[in-house]
Amino acid sequence: MKLHCKRKEAPLQLTEPERYVTITGFQHYYGAQPFKIGQLIRCCKQPDNPYDADAICCSLPPIGTVGYLANSPQTVAGGTMSAGHIYDHVPRRFYVRVCFTSFTKIICKVAPGTLAELNREMQEQLAKNDSWDCE
Repeated sequence: MKLHCKRKEAPLQLTEPERYVTITGFQHYYGAQPFKIGQLIRCCKQPDNPYDADAICCSLPPIGTVGYLANSPQTVAGGTMSAGHIYDHVPRRFYVRVCFTSFTKIICKVAPGTLAELNREMQEQLAKNDSWDCE
């Protein structure tokens, strides 16, 4: 006996691939304390960085730099992309959303949306967080 399934499937929609990245070096700034799951982090390319031509700085407006996107095999978490790998696929300024945190790495997803929408969300995020004391 043959079973026939006549379920309609939604059409496949091709969109930007999901890109996951690792924030590292946060131990040199405020540690992992400023990072909360779901939070937006502002990223900005630093083409004049003397240590890494593909450097992407990660910051939170009230406290400044909180780390950098990982760009070496030792710092890039498995399943995430290096700063050099995504450098040509993202604008000069963009946002990532925190997905997971550990003692040594923060795993984030490149946030979809327009810069205006994400800037607005960042302002709302800042308004909700009344304490940025990271000492």
